[in-house]
Amino acid sequence: MELTLVILAAGVGSRYGGVKQLDGVGPSGETIMDYSIHDAINAGFDKVVFIIRKDLKETFEAHYEDRFNGKIKIEIAFQDAYTKYTEAYDSSRLKPWGTAHAMLAASHLINGPFVIINADDFYGAGSFQLMADAFKNSKDGSEFFMAGYKLKNTLSDHGTVSRGYCQVDNNNFLSQITELTKVQRKAGNEVVFVKNDKEETLDDSSFVSMNFWGFTQNIFATSEELMQEFVRDNHADPKSEFLIPDVVDKMIQDKTATVEVLPTDEQWIGVTYKEDRPIVVAGLKEKVAKGLYPNKLG
Repeated sequence: MELTLVILAAGVGSRYGGVKQLDGVGPSGETIMDYSIHDAINAGFDKVVFIIRKDLKETFEAHYEDRFNGKIKIEIAFQDAYTKYTEAYDSSRLKPWGTAHAMLAASHLINGPFVIINADDFYGAGSFQLMADAFKNSKDGSEFFMAGYKLKNTLSDHGTVSRGYCQVDNNNFLSQITELTKVQRKAGNEVVFVKNDKEETLDDSSFVSMNFWGFTQNIFATSEELMQEFVRDNHADPKSEFLIPDVVDKMIQDKTATVEVLPTDEQWIGVTYKEDRPIVVAGLKEKVAKGLYPNKLG
């Protein structure tokens, strides 16, 4: 079994104000991705695939030329606005088509089960081990996994975030995932999101998706079909995005896959906003001081 880590790193970082996936936030210039790769290696992953824009190729290659050399195989896939899905349409779109499209862009490099994550989110070593163990014990190609983070462990102090709000059954299998926008903690410790221009309250101990998924290759056929439909229906909308939860929800409702939610108490750290950066830097420095990570990765 070749277990692959796929990292979504083609984002433009409009809210962050730069290429946040390559921002050196660790003590020795490590990116957040470097910590994910380090944790994946320790959990037994065999390969990492970066999904990037072509204009980032040289910068990525320079950063990873010697880092993790001999410890894990590294490959690169490209996600761009112009793809085979848009050939039939007159599209002036400049931004990529979303996370599910990115996943398809890397499908030719994936030869077994894989875990897909965001480049700019720190997930914690425990979550990678949970996922690796789940695949070791799984014998069904239709069984997917998701690291379930508690909402209270995933909020930013500097603005709203989007979160995949999860409904699970009594056996911790995902029954529905809903993308919520403008989620934030208000004065008085209440967590709210905006729906139809009105604020609604959330239970901060609920599971949310941080885009930490474990899939088999079974997901690609449905993704391909839905991607074609999505482009057909949305090619004129420059902001539309085809997202991984769209595919997951479709397969759950069609009963072609199950998604077991793996509860994790890991604390998410991420850089949604530039103001988040000092918190990430301090958080990683603290983990290094505690001996959880070496002073220099690679």
